[in-house]
Amino acid sequence: MIVGVYGLGRFGAFWATVLSDFFEVYASSRSPRSFADIPYKIVSQDELFRTCDTIFLCVAISAVESAVVSLRDMIRPGSLVIDTCSVKEYPLGVLEKLLPQDIGILGTHPMFGPDSAVNGIDGLPIVITPSIRTSYDAIAFWSEAFRKMGLRVHRMSAEEHDREAAYSQGITHFIGRLLDRLDLKDTPIATLGYRKLLEIREQTCNDPFQLFVDLQKYNYHTSEMRQSLVKALNEVLDTINKSIDYDDKSSIR
Repeated sequence: MIVGVYGLGRFGAFWATVLSDFFEVYASSRSPRSFADIPYKIVSQDELFRTCDTIFLCVAISAVESAVVSLRDMIRPGSLVIDTCSVKEYPLGVLEKLLPQDIGILGTHPMFGPDSAVNGIDGLPIVITPSIRTSYDAIAFWSEAFRKMGLRVHRMSAEEHDREAAYSQGITHFIGRLLDRLDLKDTPIATLGYRKLLEIREQTCNDPFQLFVDLQKYNYHTSEMRQSLVKALNEVLDTINKSIDYDDKSSIR
């Protein structure tokens, strides 16, 4: 079985490498790039869609619509397109609207990337989100395939995924970018907790800034998360302010 990967950005190149341990992989991208010592084959867009019955779409969330519009006439009838975006409601809606009815659609979200999977993918989670155009056979095949790859498979609806991801992935990237704005430095007296914060900043800021923006924009539940975060921050600040007697200088030394 030849599996296709379309999009060779940071995640796409990583995912093509992961899949290559289990499948023969062809990969293509809108932006030509040179790669050295890769375990997959770089092909043209035409060859990718002519050869592969299953194509993983690995493009930025904000680029899904333009990518699908440019590719939909190349995809063979009966093929399966698997999206890998970090949100699910928006991209699946785009795919269902724009792809021909004879093309299958499956949503996935590998809950890891090049940094968090630096020691391998064994035991890491992946979400499967069937669409109205996902066959039972496709769900069964890829659920089993991901388990054989060592991943923990979680089946969730698009809405359920996005609501949970807003408070797990969304808030993590938000805090990471906030910590980056503070320009925190390492220190010889750093506690373990402080070092964990630096790790969060490093991991999230290694990802493209566009991913951060897209997570906040295209996950319809992140607005609620940000409001909750601001509310919690104000409540903590209010508690601190109430505990300090600003007229008593000794209490704030």
